[in-house]
Amino acid sequence: MKALVIGTGSVARANYLPVLAAQEDIQLLYYNRTRSRASECSRLFGGTVYDSIEAAMEHTPDLIFVLTSETARAEILRKMCRHKPQRLFLEKPLVAEAGQDHVSEDDFFIARELMTEVSAANCETAMIFNYRFFEQSQRAHRIIRTRSFGAVLNVTASTNYACWSHVIDLMHFFVGPIEQVSASAGRHIHSHGPGAAADIVAALGFENGACGTLLGSWSLDFGFPLFDFSVNCEGGRVHMSGLDGELEVFDYGNGCRETYSITHNSSRWDWYKASFEKSITAYLKSIRTANPPPVPGKSGLEELQVEAALRRSIREGRPVILEKEFPLVP
Repeated sequence: MKALVIGTGSVARANYLPVLAAQEDIQLLYYNRTRSRASECSRLFGGTVYDSIEAAMEHTPDLIFVLTSETARAEILRKMCRHKPQRLFLEKPLVAEAGQDHVSEDDFFIARELMTEVSAANCETAMIFNYRFFEQSQRAHRIIRTRSFGAVLNVTASTNYACWSHVIDLMHFFVGPIEQVSASAGRHIHSHGPGAAADIVAALGFENGACGTLLGSWSLDFGFPLFDFSVNCEGGRVHMSGLDGELEVFDYGNGCRETYSITHNSSRWDWYKASFEKSITAYLKSIRTANPPPVPGKSGLEELQVEAALRRSIREGRPVILEKEFPLVP
């Protein structure tokens, strides 16, 4: 398989290319606006560098990894639509022209238009959303699914904006589609992280009848857990904290509390990197076995749908029903 990597920045070099280069059946192709960065990747991992997307697409890649900044992703997807690619694997958030902590309603509508065009060209899309592949996320999801925990009743989450879109996706992963949001923003602008934005807090209603709360902020210090996530069910509760924190399981039926810790002989960034490997490997397996991708491109649009609804709710001071005001299908 020929895999075209568009965008060869630090994320691609650290988390994608080591995995892709280890695949015996993959031939790497590169395009980056700054050719020297792509050339460096070619030197480190092998493969061929092209001066334009058009030149790379002449070699009909089997799959394309769009790893550019979210601020440039819409531009790349527009170009991709003209070339009718077979498969696109996309970084998150799907589109965010002002950055991940300033997603707008327009970002959703732009992404929806582009994804509609890509789908019309029979292109299969997939998302990274690697937090689904953390050891603790997988274990928690498996426990809820296999034990007698019953229906999910509610979910609570707080997160640093660096994990914001991932945590929204985790809500979809554990609970399901969000139906309605009611949100407000704080008056203080935090700039402790790589961005600067006000806090957002939201009350959520899910299509299956569950409810939840979500808090986003730059004020959560990077030296401490970057997110906190709890899922409460009829027969039990799971709680996760950060990239390498403990998983707590409260099993009401057995009357016990269980704690799962991961090994501490590596840093949380090692676990973060490992989640990329699991996500990418699962995606490649889906291609080799002719199965749907583990995280479809639709998941990226659903995450933006929530963000757009949050912004409108804050601006207009009212609840927003997602599928009524931001339908996934035009």
